[in-house]
Amino acid sequence: MPKKKPHSHVGEPSEQARPVAKAKKRTLTVREMAVFAMLGALMYASKLLLEWAPNIHLLALFIIVFTVVYRAKALIPIYIFVLLSGVLGGISVWWVPYLYIWTILWGVVMLLPRRMSPKIAAPVYVVIGTLHGLLFGIFCAPSQALFWNLNLAGTLAWIAQGFYFDILHGIGNFAACTLTLPLIKLIQSIEKRLGSQ
Repeated sequence: MPKKKPHSHVGEPSEQARPVAKAKKRTLTVREMAVFAMLGALMYASKLLLEWAPNIHLLALFIIVFTVVYRAKALIPIYIFVLLSGVLGGISVWWVPYLYIWTILWGVVMLLPRRMSPKIAAPVYVVIGTLHGLLFGIFCAPSQALFWNLNLAGTLAWIAQGFYFDILHGIGNFAACTLTLPLIKLIQSIEKRLGSQ
């Protein structure tokens, strides 16, 4: 005698429905699309507002904060910023490193433990942001070497010539990234409030 299948509870998704439910979680909501577009525009606007200060900006701060809060989805505002920079600033040799240089910082933050005590997280975020600024010229060097057909000696000379600006970049990132934890807490509290509505 064949066994009867047990009745599922009311409202419980069937086995066939479960993969669809999981797929929905991966898709972006309208609110997320609007938030990420706004955050990408915020990154671009903040860069424009600080154009008067060479290599001083809030981008490392924003990338660290967005990555901690939104994880992989932080790539969306990052690449909205990259796209805006290219379209509005002119796609040129300077823009090509933007295609990967911010992703390096995002990747490093993604590798960090998700739960760090504030006493550890605060200096770690500052160190990562500072190092990204100091190494900015080195990260840009491969694309510049390809564009200008530089050999190793020429590439090293190019890095050395711009190292003064990398030092400024590192100092600016150091100062900006001291605000990382307060900004993470602010965005998390906003997201929690909106998520509970």
